[in-house]
Amino acid sequence: MLTVRTRSRRIVLQIVLTAMTLPFFLPLVAMVQGSLAGQGWGNYRAVLSVPELPLFFRNSVIIAAVTIVIVYSFTMLAAFGFAKLRIRGREVLFWMMLVALTLPGVVLLAPLFATTTSLGLYNTYLAVILPLAALQIPFAVLLARNFAHGIPDDLIDATRIDGASTFKGFWYVVLPMMRPIGAAILIFTLIGAWNDYLFPLVFLVDPSTQTITQLPSFFVGQFSNDQTKVLASAVITAIPEVVAYISLQRLFERGLSAGALK
Repeated sequence: MLTVRTRSRRIVLQIVLTAMTLPFFLPLVAMVQGSLAGQGWGNYRAVLSVPELPLFFRNSVIIAAVTIVIVYSFTMLAAFGFAKLRIRGREVLFWMMLVALTLPGVVLLAPLFATTTSLGLYNTYLAVILPLAALQIPFAVLLARNFAHGIPDDLIDATRIDGASTFKGFWYVVLPMMRPIGAAILIFTLIGAWNDYLFPLVFLVDPSTQTITQLPSFFVGQFSNDQTKVLASAVITAIPEVVAYISLQRLFERGLSAGALK
């Protein structure tokens, strides 16, 4: 780890780091200040009094939770396979999967719409969950594979000598050691699934299946545009993500740095 020994260099480093965080911090401050303008805390009371809020929150929790389970399961297995197993054409398959990182979700709307309608999934949770998971997995595998490369092969060989199968070696040895990168993947997937606006808007037409990202639309209409309540909705929507990050902060930072550097 790099250390700064002199006081002057520590001060300069602190000033530089503070300046780098301002572009990210100031919009958050402006959002909170804007949400308290006008009626103050009355803006939050108005948002919390929306009858559909508990339903939207439940739908977002379901979509985010199932997406996280799918992404985490497939990512850990794929990362283990790409990093530790001898698979013919492993690198070709890996780079073919990474091509999906170049595809923005908006480009896939037309084929996804045709696919969901033909499969009878339109206006169901799966119409949103499956595309979200598919778009999250390539980047998650990229991080997890780099982390898995840092796990010594001797540990896996030792499990085989003891008579354990490859899957047991993965389950009891590799998977527990990948908890830090797993926390980073969990946070990234939660943010992507919780904040997604486009897929629920297109594939969930029934108001009973809409997510919490549709909450600001209650305060924007043809003859009204109450931005203070829109900002209050944004603050309330962000609270679960902030809580999740604070809870997993240490594991998240360890996993992200290790997954990026190894």
